[in-house]
Amino acid sequence: MVHSLRSDNPLVGVRPSIGAYHPKRDIGGIMFISRPAPDVVALTDAVPLPGLGFRPVNAYVLYAREPVLIDTGLRASSPEFLDELWSLIEPADLRWVFLTHPDGDHTGSVFEILDAAPGARLVTTSPGMGLLARERRIPPGRVLTLNPGESLDVGDRRLLAFRPPFSDSPAKMGLIDDMTGSCFSSDGFGAPVTTADLLQSDDIGAVPEPDLIAGQRLWAAVDSPWPSGMDRDVFLSTLLPLRDVDPPVVLSSHLPPAHHKAEALLDTLANAQDARLHIGPDETPLRRMFAEMAPAHP
Repeated sequence: MVHSLRSDNPLVGVRPSIGAYHPKRDIGGIMFISRPAPDVVALTDAVPLPGLGFRPVNAYVLYAREPVLIDTGLRASSPEFLDELWSLIEPADLRWVFLTHPDGDHTGSVFEILDAAPGARLVTTSPGMGLLARERRIPPGRVLTLNPGESLDVGDRRLLAFRPPFSDSPAKMGLIDDMTGSCFSSDGFGAPVTTADLLQSDDIGAVPEPDLIAGQRLWAAVDSPWPSGMDRDVFLSTLLPLRDVDPPVVLSSHLPPAHHKAEALLDTLANAQDARLHIGPDETPLRRMFAEMAPAHP
């Protein structure tokens, strides 16, 4: 059931309280699972980035009374993702599939999951539904549309939808769990990490601070270059709703977990408005980078 919250700040009223989290367990290759927050299991994959390291790609299972899957991984890793997902939850038990937005690194297994879990409904925005419909029609009864400022009742808690900072798409939404305060920030606060080991960090504190700040500034410049032309006060006002909540853990789609670091992450974004617009490498250096990443053959 969807509820609209009436408040000047729709994020106020969330009840944050964090419990213990558990160390990560490797499951082979780069993909692995972890328990970064109460009632949450993360499925983490990665995309190599020539010259930069790796882009984390996280999806999350939230063990609410009505279990929720948040995003569905990479298309290239779909078989492995589905194997791990169904080892964590029975298809018949899954009730909601929430897409933070319909980019390819979030929709990799969405149709296979809906086919395997007949009791699950897809949750997205109406623009998100329109974009997904280009690939396959989903019966209207299997979809629930949600807008920022509304909340989804999942039995024992509500999940509040909000538009993440530096949002680059009208279809993009994050979620805040009103029972634990955990914030699922979609692409918000993303950054590449330099080594595969850092992908398995229990917290972004393992990432050297200069690397984290530089990575987030780069991510902001690539993913959402529009703030560079925005009025400064208007831009800063877009960060205030999440500052007021100060979630105890931020679970980004593209970053290791961030415990009690929301303010620092927002400060980095506040200072990212002046980041130089990013222009990627041209053909020759890009081919050189890919060659350096290729495995050596005896």
